[in-house]
Amino acid sequence: MDEAQAELTRRWLTKAAHDLQNARLVASAPAANPPRDTGMYHCQQAAEKSVKAFFIFRDEPFAKTHEIEPLITRAAQSEPRFAEFAASAAFLSPFAWQFRYPSELSSNERNAEEMIEAYLIAAREASWPIPEPKGRLAFP
Repeated sequence: MDEAQAELTRRWLTKAAHDLQNARLVASAPAANPPRDTGMYHCQQAAEKSVKAFFIFRDEPFAKTHEIEPLITRAAQSEPRFAEFAASAAFLSPFAWQFRYPSELSSNERNAEEMIEAYLIAAREASWPIPEPKGRLAFP
């Protein structure tokens, strides 16, 4: 892997970490009306960006989608350990759109338990394989 590809991978993983940090701030906010809807959006974004970083690491194109499940399915073809994240991906994917914009179809009112569940899943998914020196992958 050349240095430019390694740097781009690191930048995607940094963005994922920032999304997770934002979600953590919301999850730990005082109970008086924290913005859980956007916190859950950041959970989804952390997971999505993490798996896309895998494709960048492998120098493989990926779909411009917010649906994490097809990304996981494709990643599992070359790294089978991704398959264990399929259910989590299905849980998080709707948060890309469900709470992002006002709609009659969704409610921005989310409870603390849902926010914490989304955060814990995103934190686990953000620990997907990460590049190590010399082009290897490590699972934390």
